[in-house]
Amino acid sequence: MIAATNFNSNPTYFKGRGSQVNTFNRFASFNYVQEYKEVLDEEFLVNEKTEIIYTTPKTIINKVNSPDIPMDFSANPYQGCEHGCVYCYARNTHEYWGYSAGLEFEQKIIVKKNAAELLEKELLAKSWNVRPIMLSGNTDCYQPIEKKMEITRSMLKVFLKLKHPVGIITKNALILRDLDILKELAKHNLVYVNISITGLDEKTRQILEPRTSTYKNRLKIIQTLTENGIPCGIMMAPIIAGINNQDIPELLRLAGLAGARSASYTMVRLNGAVGPVFKDWLYKNFPDRADKVWNLICDSHGGNVNDSRFGVRMRGEGKMVESINQIFKISKRRFITNTQEFTFNRDGFKGKVKKAEVQQMSLF
Repeated sequence: MIAATNFNSNPTYFKGRGSQVNTFNRFASFNYVQEYKEVLDEEFLVNEKTEIIYTTPKTIINKVNSPDIPMDFSANPYQGCEHGCVYCYARNTHEYWGYSAGLEFEQKIIVKKNAAELLEKELLAKSWNVRPIMLSGNTDCYQPIEKKMEITRSMLKVFLKLKHPVGIITKNALILRDLDILKELAKHNLVYVNISITGLDEKTRQILEPRTSTYKNRLKIIQTLTENGIPCGIMMAPIIAGINNQDIPELLRLAGLAGARSASYTMVRLNGAVGPVFKDWLYKNFPDRADKVWNLICDSHGGNVNDSRFGVRMRGEGKMVESINQIFKISKRRFITNTQEFTFNRDGFKGKVKKAEVQQMSLF
């Protein structure tokens, strides 16, 4: 396994954070820069603490306009993510809120306080046609702040109350707190969970996605969910050639033993501001192989670190990608054997019944 080489010896490295820089916000009229290193008391210098920002949006269900995503709708109780995954494509969305896609993405967490109330309102709307909704389509719904806020739990209660299908993707063991609700949803075929696991080397995880659950605990999540009758699979996202691709066979073997019913992956792509964030991280942590890794990423996307074409952007192309795809397919066929088919139940939705009851009561 390949581990980082020098981050512990760098006194300016922000331990516990993925990004080590604050990139420019392309939507901002002005950006602060530090021209003199000796000026240490300026207020714009990096604050290592996490700040919680509350908001009350008007909508919570988002239409997903991408054929690469298996679900047509998503809902995100939080914007920004303290997990700090350095490769996260969602970093760019933080710029719409006026913040940086770098450190501020993982330091300034926007909490949608009224998410559960909005969800129920939108599901009961006359225009709503039942479709599975994905939690964590953007940022992880079980990131650390969820332990205190319990917004994701409140949203799951709404899905259970209305018998509406929901998909979840997470890399945090906090999901096991909600086993009681998940088991009830599973009884009605209303939930499917994907656990994101990017590798097996803990030293790499600590810098690649520093505030996530350990890889060992994520495998335990799959085992616990399976033991409780909750269908789940593994998502290896992203695969970064030269960093974690060597873990594919063993990771899928362990996931299969834990009970994973499916396995999928994406290749890393560095869209927008994620490119400079990742490159800074890469050269600070893997100086001996940074050029090689960077070139492999470029080779996977036609000479660039990002490809926006649907159907290609998440899979990549080229000889390295073909090799990774073959290894993944062989490993999946060999180790993911509990491949029971799963179909979301859309017939038990109680929204229309609820609306009829409200209309009937209004007659009196």
